[in-house]
Amino acid sequence: MVGGYLSGIFASSPIGPIQEHMGKVVECVAHLQPFFDAVLAGDAERRHVLHGEIVDFEHKADKLKKDIRLHLPTTLFMPFDRRDILEILAMQDKVAGVVRDITGLVDGRGMEIPEPLRPGYQELISTSIAACKHAHKAIRELDELIETGFDKTERKRIKKMLNELDDLEHQTDEQAAKLFSILMGMEDDLPPVKAMFLYKLIELTADIADCAQRVGSRLQLTLAR
Repeated sequence: MVGGYLSGIFASSPIGPIQEHMGKVVECVAHLQPFFDAVLAGDAERRHVLHGEIVDFEHKADKLKKDIRLHLPTTLFMPFDRRDILEILAMQDKVAGVVRDITGLVDGRGMEIPEPLRPGYQELISTSIAACKHAHKAIRELDELIETGFDKTERKRIKKMLNELDDLEHQTDEQAAKLFSILMGMEDDLPPVKAMFLYKLIELTADIADCAQRVGSRLQLTLAR
């Protein structure tokens, strides 16, 4: 059943399954905002439920990834190299994996975000989500690119999106650096283990945008061939 479904998608659009997979990844990422709203509100029950939903989204994305790998044509002519499609798929899947790891860490340890970190951390979350949505937007443009026969204007449009994605990733680096600086100034007042996990949380959250940017970088390399 799955094989027939995927074959149908591949027949109509060779990058359709990649777009569908990225859509599931974005659903997973979008749940970060309400998850951390629950964390900041001290709502452990809501936090736990949302973590479960994120794990479910990540499992669905992972299952689709495996199905795509299994059914991706090896002989059918496609406008993109099979290896490039698999590389983009792997990068997309890593985004969902990082989100699962973040919420698992916070929910499993019952972590709280200290007040001085909250405004900056909320900004980091928002920018990371925006980066993923931007990567999704670029992936969705591939249909138009194929339909126009890799038109130069369409290529420039996608390149502009990918440059904007690079800017968002750079912005998260700066936001994470500011949070590290604030946390460093708090170290004397925090238990060492708590400080260690807060550093890890900030690092993982910035990794979301980094993984999304890698999706864009791989796409840019693919278009350059």
